[in-house]
Formats: sequence, C-alpha cells, structure tokens
Amino acid sequence: MEYRELSLQERQDIENRILYEDNHLLIINKKVGEIVQGDKTGDECLAETLKAFIAGRDSKPGKVFMGIPHRLDRPVSGICIFAKTSKALERLSEMFREGDVHKTYWALCCAKPEPESGHLENWMVRNEKKNKSFITSGQGKDDSAKFAKLNYKYLKSTDRYHLVEVELLTGRHHQIRCQLSNIGCVIKGDLKYGAPRSNPDGGICLHARRINFNHPVKKEPMEVTAPFPDTWKGISE
Repeated sequence: MEYRELSLQERQDIENRILYEDNHLLIINKKVGEIVQGDKTGDECLAETLKAFIAGRDSKPGKVFMGIPHRLDRPVSGICIFAKTSKALERLSEMFREGDVHKTYWALCCAKPEPESGHLENWMVRNEKKNKSFITSGQGKDDSAKFAKLNYKYLKSTDRYHLVEVELLTGRHHQIRCQLSNIGCVIKGDLKYGAPRSNPDGGICLHARRINFNHPVKKEPMEVTAPFPDTWKGISE
C-alpha cells in the first residue's frame, strides 16, 4: 500500500511530538485542530499521518497498522495513544473501558474554581444535533443520561486565567468542558460552553497532560507527560 510522502517539516514535527514509541505503542502530543480519526470533514486524520510517517521512516512495505483505542476532541491538545499492533489495540481498548488508564488534564479557565479543589458528580446527556452535552437532574426515563465524575484542583493563576488540574474518572462526551462550565469555571476559548471569546487557533485551553497505565504487552507501569502548547501565555512548566 502506498502512503503520501511527508515533507521534511512534517516528519520533523511528528518526531518532535512523539512522547513514547516501541513495537506496540506510539504516544504523541496532539496539536489543537488535529482530528484523531477521519470524520465527515474529509480532513486527513492523525492516524493516517502517522501511518505515512512510519511507512516513510521505516521503509515499511505494505499496510501500516495504527489502531485507535481512544480519542481526543479536535480543539483539545495533549497525549494521544495509538496501537501499532492488533494485540496492543485489543488490550488497550479493554483497559480504557475498564478504567485502567488514568488520565490527568490541565485546563486554563476564565474563573478560579470555588472551592479550589473538589469532586464533581453529575448526570449528563448528549445532544447530537448541537454536538454538546448538558447537565441533567437524573438518568431519565430513556436512560440516555450518563453518570460522570471527576476530581479537580486549582494550581495557579496568570494575570487573567486560572490553571486547573482534572483527574478524569469517567469518559463522557465533552465531560470536562461541561462539568467545569457548570461550576462557573469555563475553559478559555470554549465558546460552546460559555467562554466570552475564541482562541486565535480555534482550539480550547484543555490539554491531556499526563497518563498512567500498565503497558498492554510488557505489563510495566508507565507514566507519560505532554508539554502544553506555547500559546498558553503566562503558564510555565
């Protein structure tokens, strides 16, 4: 199978963003605006770009396997895991379903949370037409609402914004965006959930910062951390 040839700049960009790679996994720091898997826009997705990268770098004949065990929304940045073998994909997918992958996010918010740390539990319902989630009072007659929970804590502030760390305990549609907005802690640039203005890059200041899990094949404990975007002015590592 033939893949498009990446430019030197594209290859270097991918290389600089790889956080971990072995025969089973490829973990990359996803950019704002990249889509993980192909959608109705027809834009090239990150999975296809990585296939082309591997095919070119490794002079790999035939089809390159790049499985997708989880996804990040297009306007979100940070850690994204891909499986390079079907065995790794199967095991990782199960680990995500069972909650054995521990995900920590950083959010740059328009308001400081009160209290500064806490645990949020809500029932959430997804509106497909609006591509948005809403807090609801309960599961409902049609069982469409999903139970969502997370832990959060305030870290520090810039002149205008506030850095909040989120430990995601369930994986619901737009969960962090919706639950933080519900406590008056809207994420910078997130117009859909109440931010006053957009970001220049069209993304939101939500970043998959850290991930902890056991390697699906080697069974060794792993922790991977992703540098956050340079556009987060006033925030240092």
